[in-house]
Amino acid sequence: MTQSAIFVDAGFLIAVGGTHVAGTSLRSAFRVDYDKLVQGILKRTAEHSGLDVLRVYWYDASKDALFTDEHKRIGLLPDVKVRLGRISYNGEQKGVDLKLGLDLVGVARNRAASVAFLMSGDDDLAEAVEEAQDLGMKVVLVGLDNPNHRLGVTSVAEHLALRVDSIITLPTDLIEECFTKTVAEQPRPTPAVPVQPPAPAPAPATPSGPRPSDMAARPAPPRGRIILPAPPRQHRSEAHLVYSSGGTGPTILPPEDSPLDVAFEVGESVATNWYGTITQGELNELLADRPILPVEIDRVLLKDCAQRIGEYKTDLQGVRRALREAFWTKLDQLI
Repeated sequence: MTQSAIFVDAGFLIAVGGTHVAGTSLRSAFRVDYDKLVQGILKRTAEHSGLDVLRVYWYDASKDALFTDEHKRIGLLPDVKVRLGRISYNGEQKGVDLKLGLDLVGVARNRAASVAFLMSGDDDLAEAVEEAQDLGMKVVLVGLDNPNHRLGVTSVAEHLALRVDSIITLPTDLIEECFTKTVAEQPRPTPAVPVQPPAPAPAPATPSGPRPSDMAARPAPPRGRIILPAPPRQHRSEAHLVYSSGGTGPTILPPEDSPLDVAFEVGESVATNWYGTITQGELNELLADRPILPVEIDRVLLKDCAQRIGEYKTDLQGVRRALREAFWTKLDQLI
């Protein structure tokens, strides 16, 4: 059959698009015009193959694999079929890659399409790609243009890129038209939480320090908002000692673009975007659990950092500590 099929890993597409526009994959930091995005993908793939499209298979995850309002809107678009996996207790997608791989091989086996356009960066799909190719289907990877990367695309595993038949890119202006950053400078107020009056200033201390009676008379801090002191910020990375031949002693040069530098930048970016998309009540809840971060924030920190330095470097404990430290430090500055 001389037609094409399009397989979209929505988590991948939304993450790279959101990072390009908003600087983070945090979904609350941007909104997406899915209608325009799907039409842009259809146009780009048709330009490459010249074939009619069988359909767009859209893979995402949700709680208990149930359609959200967003998934319903996407599923009602012409020629789009939404396939859902589950979101686990720790925020990870389950079953998405399996569904995509099975559908890719199934379409190839049934000869329902001769060309598959794949939007994903996950190397777990490499075996499914090769199976589809063995059944006579061409597989074309569709990515976001990144001239600074050796593969020419953003966040695609080399193991996957080496197995597809060719790679094409989506226009950058399409991403910028379809993704809109939605970050405010302050958290939204929460009307349900009563505003506490400010506490009166404590009595001035005597030269020998505050009297016990003064300490006892001080009111308790307002309830509903807990702000703990920020931890002292460490240097982003250790400096390297470079010895010169002139005998003047060592010259200290900071490393360029080290994993710790990237981790601090990512942590600050996620904190800024998260702070501008939440309510005052959500901020209070986060501060009450400090230093523990919610699973969804921790996952975004690791995901955004991995896009820039690679998965294996993100597994380093020093990088993970730097991500969380930078998040809390930046949040304290914003508060």
